[in-house]
Amino acid sequence: MSYSQKNTDTLATITEALSQQTVDRLKQLLPHLSTSEKPTRKAEIIALIEQHLQGKKLQSLWQQLDSLQQAAVAEVVHSKDSQFDAGRFQAKYGALPNFGSRSSYGTQQTTSPLGLFLYGYVMPLELKQRLQKLVPPPISMKLKSSKDIPPTIEQRWQEFNYDTRKRIQRVQQIPLEQGLRERSAPQELLAVLRLIDAGKVSVSEKTRLPSAATLKALTPLLEGSDYYTDIQKKDNPLAYQEIGSLRAFGWAMLVQAGGLAELSGKKLKLTKAGQKALRYAPEQTLKTLWKKWLKTKILDEFRRINAIKGQTGKGQRSMTAVGGRREAIAGALGDCPVNQWVEVDEFFRYMQGSDYEFEITRNPWNLYLCDPQYGSLGYEGFHDWSMLQGRYVLCLLFEYAATLGMVDVAYISPVGARDDYDDNWGVDDLEFLSRYDGLIYFRLTPLGAYCLNLEADYTPAPLEIRPVLRVLPNREIVAVSDSLTAADVLALEIYAQKVSDAVWRLDLTTLLKAVAEGRSVEELAEFLKARSSEPLPQTVEQFLADVQWRSGSLKDVGTGRIIECSDPALAALIANDSRTKKYCFLAGESRLVVPVASETKFRNALQKLGYSLPKLS
Repeated sequence: MSYSQKNTDTLATITEALSQQTVDRLKQLLPHLSTSEKPTRKAEIIALIEQHLQGKKLQSLWQQLDSLQQAAVAEVVHSKDSQFDAGRFQAKYGALPNFGSRSSYGTQQTTSPLGLFLYGYVMPLELKQRLQKLVPPPISMKLKSSKDIPPTIEQRWQEFNYDTRKRIQRVQQIPLEQGLRERSAPQELLAVLRLIDAGKVSVSEKTRLPSAATLKALTPLLEGSDYYTDIQKKDNPLAYQEIGSLRAFGWAMLVQAGGLAELSGKKLKLTKAGQKALRYAPEQTLKTLWKKWLKTKILDEFRRINAIKGQTGKGQRSMTAVGGRREAIAGALGDCPVNQWVEVDEFFRYMQGSDYEFEITRNPWNLYLCDPQYGSLGYEGFHDWSMLQGRYVLCLLFEYAATLGMVDVAYISPVGARDDYDDNWGVDDLEFLSRYDGLIYFRLTPLGAYCLNLEADYTPAPLEIRPVLRVLPNREIVAVSDSLTAADVLALEIYAQKVSDAVWRLDLTTLLKAVAEGRSVEELAEFLKARSSEPLPQTVEQFLADVQWRSGSLKDVGTGRIIECSDPALAALIANDSRTKKYCFLAGESRLVVPVASETKFRNALQKLGYSLPKLS
């Protein structure tokens, strides 16, 4: 077996294409011509075929083709190049056109009329030009979607019966878990930023990947925990593979790529942009994170497909740029209808049949499963689209787009979820090819449409109402349910003093400190109302209003220089002169304050007034 690359040859003329064929192949084309002539010499056969590939005779040949063959010709005639893309065609139409019959050894026995139009999957440019007006454009690609999805999915597998020495087919209905991400993502973003601000997120200095301790700390902050948290290890201690973190890992990478956090020693700290993100509307931050992720080089998501080896060293040089891959997927994602479920295999088909093409590697021979030689993915049929491009799509959707709230997801355990790698060598011990194999459906959310620039504005989903707290008139906050999440606790500890394991107290000093660090009183009030089973007491409402007034009574207008004048008269002169008063103001009898942004203009105006301000040494 060999790796079959796409034919990159071009044929300028019909004569050139026919001349490259053998006499036997040319003779196979003669029965499709409306003639009784039976030439035997190659030059005569070529001349006869050329006569039929023009004018009304060409139109007659076109009409001989069946619908699938006509579609194949139309796809090439109206494409950017002259190549017939078999994989793309099959994805779009569900089958390949009839090119003729082959022997058991693979040699061509008969040739269909399609052989008059395509020569080794290539159409001569001369013929393509003649067909431009004759052949209508191909049908457009349609993406299937649905409003609802089934509660379960059928999973099939085989087991070997050692008593009967036969394989038994097993079928089971597996419940579909749903991750509704639009409402959860903004809250998780704030929780992750707060954890970073608390100095509890560490990453590798070299790879920037999160540590195991960090993933463990992040997971409780995620709504409903992470997708799997290695449930298969708990249920089956003998399980070979560990699924690992998805959203926790995704958040750790996204905040770094988005410039919200940077490495300080071995821990992450919030940047200025990260501090601002705690105060601004989270949907704008999520949109920025997606934009920056499309361009980041911090991680090649395909490296997360741990079972596929050979991505480093020599193999790394043949890996394609991640930016082009992400742009292709983002483009296809933008074609998905909002609030409609799309099956991932249908999304694969749509991408293959549309213009959203991308490659993972320029040389699949470098990639392998288990063994570099026997397990190489370079062999034809052992690196199908779903194995390489498909796994990359699953990772980007499941670990990054879903984490940002751009898509909702429906999934099962990855164990046994996909079987497209079963025929590869050495995979007997692989329970799944990637941790993302369990993703079955996804749904583009309104937030996703906003992040993809499909919508100019976005109205946030309301905060989830979950009565797990009781706010007392004495400003104490009591946990009344075991459903209080780690993210809820983290939010409480920012704004209130902890009294006991289940009690916090709203304190003026603590709350003012939180406001000074960029938090808002409105955010706290909204959080308490969403988590309380009763309206906030009047005393608490008044307390929050008082803190809001206090925090808004002062405003930081920026830094400035304090200038000491020799006497009050000079200070008054400079502060009131038309040339300098725009750039300074009095601060006491003999002092002036000059905003840093106006310092240069102040110095120039001061010289026109007849004075000079020496710079500090």
